[in-house]
Amino acid sequence: MKVKATGKRILRRRKSSKKSLEIYPAPNQVTEASLEIWRTLPAAIRQDPSLASFRQEHERLHGPDDDPLPNEDCSADDGDDNSKEFITIKVTNPSQNGGDGTDSASGKLTATTTATATPSPRAGNKHQQNGEKHGHNATMDHGGEGDEHEVTMHSMHGHPHQQHGKVFSTVKISALLVVWLIFTGFLMSKNEKELEPRQMSIPEGRIRTYILPDSPPGSRVGIYLKGAFLNDQQHNMTSNYVSVNLQLLYTNSNTSNLTNIQDHDVKHVENVTDAWLVPVPAYPDQMDRMDEITRKHVFDIGTASHRKVANGKAVIRVHMSSNVEADVPVKFTYDSTPIDKETGVIYAAIVLLGLYVLIIWEIVNRTFAAMIASTLAIGVLAAMDERPSMPKLISWIDVETLLLLFGMMIMVAILSETGIFDFLAVYAYQVTNGRVWPLINCLCIFTAVLSSFLDNVTTVLLMTPVTIRLCEVMELNPVPVLMSMVIYSNVGGTLTPVGDPPNVIIASNSYISKNGVNFATFTLHMAIPIAIVMVTTYFQLRMKFKTISDLRFSEPQDVQEIRHEIAVWQRAAASLSSYSKDEDLVRETLLKKVNKLSRSLKKKLVSGSVPVEYKATLEELKNKYPIRNKVLLVKSAVTLAFVITFFFLHSAPDIQKLSLGWTALLGAVLLLILADREDIESVIARVEWSTLLFFAALFILMEALAELGLIEWIGKQTENVILSVSEESRLAVAILLILWVSAFASAFVDNIPLTTMMVKIAIGLAENEALDLPLKPLVWALALGACLGGNGTLIGASANVVCAGVAEQHGYRFTFIEYFKVGFPVMVGSVIVSTVYLLFAHVVFTWH
Repeated sequence: MKVKATGKRILRRRKSSKKSLEIYPAPNQVTEASLEIWRTLPAAIRQDPSLASFRQEHERLHGPDDDPLPNEDCSADDGDDNSKEFITIKVTNPSQNGGDGTDSASGKLTATTTATATPSPRAGNKHQQNGEKHGHNATMDHGGEGDEHEVTMHSMHGHPHQQHGKVFSTVKISALLVVWLIFTGFLMSKNEKELEPRQMSIPEGRIRTYILPDSPPGSRVGIYLKGAFLNDQQHNMTSNYVSVNLQLLYTNSNTSNLTNIQDHDVKHVENVTDAWLVPVPAYPDQMDRMDEITRKHVFDIGTASHRKVANGKAVIRVHMSSNVEADVPVKFTYDSTPIDKETGVIYAAIVLLGLYVLIIWEIVNRTFAAMIASTLAIGVLAAMDERPSMPKLISWIDVETLLLLFGMMIMVAILSETGIFDFLAVYAYQVTNGRVWPLINCLCIFTAVLSSFLDNVTTVLLMTPVTIRLCEVMELNPVPVLMSMVIYSNVGGTLTPVGDPPNVIIASNSYISKNGVNFATFTLHMAIPIAIVMVTTYFQLRMKFKTISDLRFSEPQDVQEIRHEIAVWQRAAASLSSYSKDEDLVRETLLKKVNKLSRSLKKKLVSGSVPVEYKATLEELKNKYPIRNKVLLVKSAVTLAFVITFFFLHSAPDIQKLSLGWTALLGAVLLLILADREDIESVIARVEWSTLLFFAALFILMEALAELGLIEWIGKQTENVILSVSEESRLAVAILLILWVSAFASAFVDNIPLTTMMVKIAIGLAENEALDLPLKPLVWALALGACLGGNGTLIGASANVVCAGVAEQHGYRFTFIEYFKVGFPVMVGSVIVSTVYLLFAHVVFTWH
């Protein structure tokens, strides 16, 4: 029996060795095209021994480079995206015969240091031979049941709900198909809305009229005027106006040409709407130097008047006049089917609710959810005869933000190859002596300060890789630390006018800046509440993560390592298609590696894994994580110095004219030039395209919701409540409403269009002489609410989405609910602190 059992173990070992050899493609299968695909993979994936034949063929054709293969000490399963080293723990149970060539009789615990970048080109084959000899590497153990059963992989897209059964899958697909049919039907049946503009001039001291050639289908008519007009908030700067109203002309029944009605054809004229006053500059010569803006107003002539027009008893005439001592040129457009905002708000709320259902319950990927919601919103607009044209859709996308993200992602991708993120992580470990909370505090405070002077999206892109490597060095779960970091980034960005996009919108408003809100004033008034919020946020996070175990993985370290590797290799395989034989070759090799890791994971879960405390010395960490490419680091430092300097100068437009997006793009191009990279595909592949697509879809969605009237409805309801309270309570109520409404709305909708709307409301309240409200407290309330509210949900702020995307690229994923449990209580606590401060400072002590 003993001989028979030993024979079975030998057979299984040979079978394991044969399967290990199958991972390597034959040298004659590796073509130049497949090498091109191999070069686009991350460095740690390329260096893995399972792809050794690709590396050897590359060196045969092109010579060795600075990206060597691992040596004999390398683990064949080391696929970390950041070329990290880790400790693989192999526990051998003496009561179980693994049959994998390990010293099972001794019951020995072996800890092996695994590396991913060492200089022997023959290491892959050596390690393949030594894998069955030593048997201590978890991922090279193919014996036992692990080889006899193929492990079913998770979906390449990492969807957590695909294993919930056929019922859930059927219901999900059916519901999404219904939604697809709805917006596809509307988009196919409705044409893009095209309005015909007319150039005309309103003469000095005279009246200009225009008769609508067609009877509108409803009682509502929209009028667009484009010209040198002022905003409503600037009406106190002028006494000149263009007046527009609608009239009914009762004509003789035999009038055939409605567009050319003579005075003798008109029996009676009736004004059916109030006048719409559009402010124009106080001095006529200013009109030549002003930018043209479009003003829109929707008139409602009433059901009775519409019935007369529909029956042919009357026609609608647009009556325009001005009190300007000059002719006023305008581009006039009318819309016979303006959108019904009251109905549109309901549809907008349903679409927004659907988006959050898809994201919160993770029914689909959040990028796909944003695509579905934005397309559905466009379908709703089409159903309401407001289908936007393609140029208009493109104009809704904030290209500046996408350029900023793209440029910074390129720079971070190249910078990561220098090893600077690993080095900074070890340096932070050294400064804090390896203590967890002092380390997290330093990280969060540094992020908050940096976010105050750079935009927080850039800060998060730079700090997230450092945070992840730091957590890996200290064997912490990066997810809670990343959440804390991005929360502090949003808090710090609230401090200055350039730290967060809502602050940029507020501070750049001409009316607000003319009323004494400059960089110094803004920062001074924000400093006190932000300092208090940072302290309270610290205590809230300490209460959330009470013990160190809350910051560590729930599974043993070796199991978590393998799970992380599987995610990274799956992501690498998912980035390749099956369009060509060469791509198939590389992709199948990666999938075999995933299967091997999955078998190893299954064995560990079945046999049990004992976590072992490993306290690395500082000297060991420094040796593990050196600067790998000092020349590239210098080039990257020069580029970052250029970019950050111009970011700081962005608040001084007289010195430099580049926007943030252009600065980031020029920095990315400069670094690509200095790095002299031939394999630019590998850099482009590391751009978070799903994050960029998510932002593009979200921009379109929010503009579509604004077209449906949701943002305007939120603003009007806020204004109505403020106007309804008594005079002595109006300032307190105005501060409370603007703060809390902007905070909660920013948590669930994009804060950029919301801030744009709330700025108009704040200025309108301050300009209302009957209310007598100061402007500055309303501005501070809006800034605190819009910025701090972004901490409420995962998609509440751009920095949150960017952090989640970069973390997922490194193999660490956190869900909407996971972030909500941490971020939303912090957001509520921050807004409570801001409320107390604003009431004391501006209601009790009237600091303003």
